[in-house]
Amino acid sequence: MEEQQHIKDTEHSNEWSVLRIMSDFVKGFDELRDLGPAVTFFGSARFHANNRYYKDAHTLAYQLGKKGYSIVTGGSKGIMEAANKGGYDSKKCQSIGLNINLPHEQSGNKYTTKHLNFDYFFVRKVMLIKYSLAYVIFPGGFGTLDELFEALTLTQTGKITKISIFLYGKEYWEKLYDFIATTLVEHHTIRPEDVELIILTDDLNEIEKKIDERLVLYINELKNEGLESSRYYKKAIEFLSNQE
Repeated sequence: MEEQQHIKDTEHSNEWSVLRIMSDFVKGFDELRDLGPAVTFFGSARFHANNRYYKDAHTLAYQLGKKGYSIVTGGSKGIMEAANKGGYDSKKCQSIGLNINLPHEQSGNKYTTKHLNFDYFFVRKVMLIKYSLAYVIFPGGFGTLDELFEALTLTQTGKITKISIFLYGKEYWEKLYDFIATTLVEHHTIRPEDVELIILTDDLNEIEKKIDERLVLYINELKNEGLESSRYYKKAIEFLSNQE
C-alpha cells in the first residue's frame, strides 16, 4: 500500500515538476533578456577573501565592471562572491547572482544588484551560460568542472555562438589542459582545433583584452547576419559607444 502511494506521489510530482521547470526558465529569461554584454565567473565556493584566486577574481570583475560588463556568477561564496564584489565595487555594472535553492547550503552573497534563485541546477546552468560572451573559469571542484565541460560541449557542437572560455590559473589547470590537448586528441575523441576553444592563462589583462576583442567580433557577426535590430546588438552598440 505504501509502495503504491509512493508511485502515485511520484507521478504527481513529475507533472508538477514540469510547471516548476517552466517557471524557472520564464523567470530567468524575463530577468536577464536585457542584460547586454556580460561575463560569467565560475569557481569554487570554498575560497576565502585572503586566497589569491579570490583576490584575482575580484580584481578582474572590478576591471570589467568599470567598463560596464555585467558580472554573472552562481551567487554563492568564494570565487562567486569575489566576482560579484568586484562588479559591485565598480559601481558601473550589474552584479548578478544566480543561486540554487538547497535545503541547508548555498547561501547567497551580499554583493549583487540582482539575485535570482532557481529550483533546478540545469535551468540555472542555462542562465549562467546563455547571456555571456565569455566565461572565466577559476579553480574549482566538480561543480566548476561540470560548468566548464557544459560550456565546451555547447561551443564545440555549435549550440551556442563561439565564446571565449578562459581557464585562469596555470598551476591549477595545466594537467587538465594537457590531458585535453594530448590524450583526447591522440585518441581522436576531440579534434585538435577543439583545444583552441580554451585559453589557459595567468594574465588578467590578457583576459580583459580578449573579452573586448570578442565583443567587437560578436557585434560584427550579428551585423553580417542582418541582426542589427536585435535587442542584444543594440545593447552592445550602446555599450561600445559608452567606452569612447
